[in-house]
Amino acid sequence: MNFSLNLSGRLLDLSEPRIMGILNITPDSFYTKGRDSDLDSALRLAEQMYADGASIIDIGGQSTRPGAKVVGAEEEIKRVVPVIEALIKRFPEMIISVDTYYAAVAKASVEAGALIINDISAGLLDEKMLPTISMLGVSYILMHMQGTPQIMQQNPQYGDVVVEVFDFLNQRVQLAREMGIKDIVIDLGFGFGKTISQNYSLLKHLRAFEMLQCPMLVGVSRKSMIYKALGIGPEDALNGTSILHAWALQAGAHLLRVHDVKAAVEAVQLYKMWYTAP
Repeated sequence: MNFSLNLSGRLLDLSEPRIMGILNITPDSFYTKGRDSDLDSALRLAEQMYADGASIIDIGGQSTRPGAKVVGAEEEIKRVVPVIEALIKRFPEMIISVDTYYAAVAKASVEAGALIINDISAGLLDEKMLPTISMLGVSYILMHMQGTPQIMQQNPQYGDVVVEVFDFLNQRVQLAREMGIKDIVIDLGFGFGKTISQNYSLLKHLRAFEMLQCPMLVGVSRKSMIYKALGIGPEDALNGTSILHAWALQAGAHLLRVHDVKAAVEAVQLYKMWYTAP
């Protein structure tokens, strides 16, 4: 299915898969290469990802790994807004997304130049989020998560993970649309309140989520569903990440959220060769 996102009058064509590069402005991200709290270092990493082919730079002001310490909205704003402003000044055409579940952070980020809000809670951790997104008129990524980042991996339970995640996303998409949010991306929330087996069930049945008629973001980069399954660490999980990216692309993913932009761009290039082969 072909989609596009309206980004303040600019269209991002999703008829071909796009890459979202992860820029975590945090001291405690689970994967160190995607973590940079020094402004100059963060700008250099963003510039490299942009040069490597990232269509979107996704800035996060707090870690959402399992058990991560909660950071308040005020601190998040202090972390992300200077980076947004510096990137927009250096690269006026850069598409910036902000990974937050706080409405106040979303508002400050959009005012600074962000065009997409990426919310792991789908509006459930801040009741002001959906009205704020509607008022701002920006694109919105809503994700499924069971519990909160602090407790989500403590024995997650589902009757049927595919059905329950589908039903949740369907309900949140419908609510967002009723509130006037037009450009919606869905994220199944790999690693957010799911066992390794449940993550693979979702990936295997990714095509089922096309019925929601929204572009799909897949975020599996260097996650525990890869490195724990292989008995390695996240620093050694690039090969596994690339394999899962290939499967996700074949199953209809429109956006890949990644730490390693160059490798993901290559995966998309090879997928396109496979897809268009006679």
